[in-house]
Amino acid sequence: MTVAPDRPLASEITDILVTHCGLDPDVAATTPAASLEELGMDSLALLELAAVVADRWRVKIPEQAGELSIAGVADLVARRADPPGHTENAVDIRAPLPLVWDITNDVARWTELFTEYAVAEILHRDGDTVRFRLTMHPDENGVAWSWVSERTADPAAREVHARRVETGPFEYMRIHWRYEEIPGGTRMTWTQDFAMKPTAPVDNAGMTARINTNSAIQLAVIKDRIERAYAGGAR
Repeated sequence: MTVAPDRPLASEITDILVTHCGLDPDVAATTPAASLEELGMDSLALLELAAVVADRWRVKIPEQAGELSIAGVADLVARRADPPGHTENAVDIRAPLPLVWDITNDVARWTELFTEYAVAEILHRDGDTVRFRLTMHPDENGVAWSWVSERTADPAAREVHARRVETGPFEYMRIHWRYEEIPGGTRMTWTQDFAMKPTAPVDNAGMTARINTNSAIQLAVIKDRIERAYAGGAR
């Protein structure tokens, strides 16, 4: 995103509205919390704003932009101009691939595999595709986050493709699991591609950092639990 380093993005949006859309700068200055509609921006003005923003930052302004303040539009542009989130994390597990595959794809028992899930409820199965609801343990504010996901396993290719059905703060979230045999065990790799909604409490970069941190923790737990199961005679 190209933004002058010494100018807030909201100032650039204001300049666009004044120069291209007929906004009265004094009105904008005295009512900073007003929506674009309250500032008198009609549908033609919003179309012009959308065109300039798309040309300058390659960001699409939604039809509901008139409900946003100038600061809200600036925040939307900043978030959507961020590159989508992408993470890739892997772990080597001292256990045979068939065992790693079976344990990690038994979604109904994920509460025994991950430390973050309190409930894993299977909603529907269709061949190698399963739809399920995950509910996390309550966070520091007592909120137990929950969402529906769907995953399709491909045993022949040794991979799984998953996505969030209820996306919550995400525009989208897609996860690709890969398994490969390595000397002495199995390498399991998680690749996650996602984008955050403009209203999300964290942007793409922030969520990327969170996912990388949490993935390292959960993969270490999974490695330990599977290796213990294998040492205990699981096959």
